[in-house]
Amino acid sequence: MYVPPAFRETDEAAIHETMRAAPLASLVTATADGLLCTPLPLLLAPEEGERGVLYGHLARANPHWRAPALAESLAIFSGPDAYVTPSWYATKRETGKVVPTWNYVAIHAYGTAEFFDQPDRLLAVVTRLTGRHEGERTAPWAVADAPADFVAAQLRGIVGLRLPIARLEGKRKMSQNRSAADRAGVAAGLAAGDDGARRVAALIPEG
Repeated sequence: MYVPPAFRETDEAAIHETMRAAPLASLVTATADGLLCTPLPLLLAPEEGERGVLYGHLARANPHWRAPALAESLAIFSGPDAYVTPSWYATKRETGKVVPTWNYVAIHAYGTAEFFDQPDRLLAVVTRLTGRHEGERTAPWAVADAPADFVAAQLRGIVGLRLPIARLEGKRKMSQNRSAADRAGVAAGLAAGDDGARRVAALIPEG
């Protein structure tokens, strides 16, 4: 990922927060037959290894897990993003020398993917993933709510993923390269938009 110095995110806590907040990631692997990409929810275990470990699962019928990788796999996490119109810039009124852009947060996690199909490990992964996404519901569903034989049959249809993170790249492009007046205009413009735009507005640096 191309990351100019002004947009480089190095704070590990902020990187992990973006990864946890992303409901769906993309796993990309280079193989002899070309690139393979699978969208899937991933769970971060920051306490494991030097940089943390990602867990998830794929359908057993998905050829992604069977294809030998030519290099590290890449897990892509997308954070808040929004279009930025030049009309919000003070510079537009001053010189007119402005163009549209896009503000966004992106995290790339690299590592060697490991796949497994032991029932106990699979059950642990799906239980943790379910707990993560059901935990805030007033009446959360749990894996144990389903019949044990049904769960066992479902587990036979998936393969687990464990990806120890070898390196992380973080990019937070939030108008840091613009003047304070331009940033203020972007923040105000985004704040008047939808929920996604307002999330980006809150990330625009002040001053």
